[in-house]
Amino acid sequence: MTASDQGFDERSEALRDRYRTTLGAVPAAVEDRLRLAQDYGRLPTEEVFTALRHLVLADSPLGGRVQQLVHFGQLLSLGRAEPARIHARGALHAGAGIADLIGVAETALITSGAPAYALGIEIVVEIVERERARERDQVKGKQKEKEKGEDG
Repeated sequence: MTASDQGFDERSEALRDRYRTTLGAVPAAVEDRLRLAQDYGRLPTEEVFTALRHLVLADSPLGGRVQQLVHFGQLLSLGRAEPARIHARGALHAGAGIADLIGVAETALITSGAPAYALGIEIVVEIVERERARERDQVKGKQKEKEKGEDG
């Protein structure tokens, strides 16, 4: 690994940290952009873009929770399913609840019509089902541990 590769890796990781702070994870599209930036020497563009994005999201007078909910609603209105999913999870990471996401989807029904509403509810259902599956897995894991302890 060259010194420039190491510098790129450190700078890229700093960008990833910004996304982790805001969204709780690094979206796949961001990883794709970072790979492209590495391959073509365009990391400064990503750094400026991420700094602007951080300024608008993190330093917003709306606060992180509301800002993520606004993003979710705008993306529903644009029909951008995957980014809407990312910002729905970001809203939850920032303290929103399922009822907040439903409210945004309902607002999208009024402002953007049935397709935006349907997409929003689809995303909320996915999140709720994923959470229920995680809870079931945790219960099963605890039951297995309990059975293991009784057998041993």
